[in-house]
Amino acid sequence: MKPVLLAGETFHVTSFAAKGYEVGASARYSNGAERYIQGLAAHDIAVVQIGGDRCESEFPMTMEGLSAYSTVVLSDVGALSLLYTPQTRAGRRSVNRLELLRQWVERGGSLMMAGGYCSFQGIDGLAMFGGTAVEECLPVECFPGPDGIEAPEGLDPAIDEASHPILAGVPTPIPYVLGMNRVAAREGTDMKTLIHCDRRAGQMPLLSVRQYGAGRTLAWMTDIGPHWLSQDFMQWSGYDLFMANMVRWLAREI
Repeated sequence: MKPVLLAGETFHVTSFAAKGYEVGASARYSNGAERYIQGLAAHDIAVVQIGGDRCESEFPMTMEGLSAYSTVVLSDVGALSLLYTPQTRAGRRSVNRLELLRQWVERGGSLMMAGGYCSFQGIDGLAMFGGTAVEECLPVECFPGPDGIEAPEGLDPAIDEASHPILAGVPTPIPYVLGMNRVAAREGTDMKTLIHCDRRAGQMPLLSVRQYGAGRTLAWMTDIGPHWLSQDFMQWSGYDLFMANMVRWLAREI
């Protein structure tokens, strides 16, 4: 299998500590995809990661560039990080990489969006995938406003399509999650919701899949790592297989 391209899941944190008039600053870099990359590696799936801060200059800008990968995974990276390019920064026309992704999937590519503060519409509405070409090919529709749901009490995944290949061999029950993005299941026979979570407002899709043109898309409405994935989920014996099966289904290997 060709490697997976993972865009996002990195962030920089700058902190200030004030002690009277004296103020000190510190900074650190974090990668929220370490467990995910480890899980895929356990199933011989290689991952090439482009952090959100590098997407503007490094994310592929051509069909040929995308075709070097079996699957593209967008995780905790907003639309602007893909729409901005070095050319647009310089005031020149450039490629719309969201439309490029849609066309790539339509012609046989595979796209996954994983949840997070900067996925789908985003916890503050800043991810802004609603109304874009990427949303058009996903199996779900973005909520029109801020969509992040924090659930410290935990949300228990409920399986709707146990016979789907993604769930083959995956042990149950699936551990609880601590939050997710609120979306709407798209109508149509080309999509399925495989797992949902129950909340006061009713059932919310957690894992949905779709055939789009000659390609496939998948939406996983919670994190691939902390903090929305609980420690129980991260340590779950089924984590590696579950994440690998998502990629394998997208790449038509199962």
